[in-house]
Amino acid sequence: MRMTPTAPPGLARRVAAELVGTAALVTVIVGSGIQAERLSEDVGVALLANSLASALGLGVLIVLLGPLSGGHLNPAVTLSEWWARRGDADAPAGREVVAYCAGQLLGAVLGALLAEAMFGRTPGTWSPATQVRSDPHLLLGETVATAGLVLLVVGLRRIDRLALAPVAVAGYIAAAIWFTSSGSFANPAASAGRALSDSFTGIAPRSLPGFVGAQLLGTVLGVALATVLYGRSDRSDRSEPNGPRTRRTG
Repeated sequence: MRMTPTAPPGLARRVAAELVGTAALVTVIVGSGIQAERLSEDVGVALLANSLASALGLGVLIVLLGPLSGGHLNPAVTLSEWWARRGDADAPAGREVVAYCAGQLLGAVLGALLAEAMFGRTPGTWSPATQVRSDPHLLLGETVATAGLVLLVVGLRRIDRLALAPVAVAGYIAAAIWFTSSGSFANPAASAGRALSDSFTGIAPRSLPGFVGAQLLGTVLGVALATVLYGRSDRSDRSEPNGPRTRRTG
């Protein structure tokens, strides 16, 4: 029996998936940080718990939402997909990129507010001065973290291994939280949401522009590195017109 190809979800459903997914991701990051801080006075143990929860949550969300929107959950991934695949038949359009990034940003804000409310804290409290993250070495760490993530996502597509994205991306984030000085936010939307959390995982609002700038720089460097290592995407090997949108997972 021949199966009829399933039409890809419309833009509204895909943006809704990105909004819900990013909200869930930030809820996991902030919520696990609050819980870890409550249960342990050891910063190392708290960071270990937070990194594991964040990585596992991210992997699950990519598996769940990849078939709908590609599971970007991150403007850096969306922008890298748009730029690295420009000219491809199924490349993201500018309207789609703007809609995705807007959904991700709104989702990140809602996720942070939800996490704070779940633990009986005042939602929307700005991160305190103790969470200032503006030192040059932290911005360097954030650039490296984002460049590595983008290189991974674009590289997996170039070698046709996107099926490994849930495990590979989750594993990278878990490692980068530890090996980068910034703690690997690597996500402009999540960074904005975390500015609304007065917790272990927060960031002072005045540090946000520098972090986002470092993440955007890392996005450019990641795409450039992928191009150097794997070359430009092969225009003759485009995804099938009716193929699933999981080909866009990042």
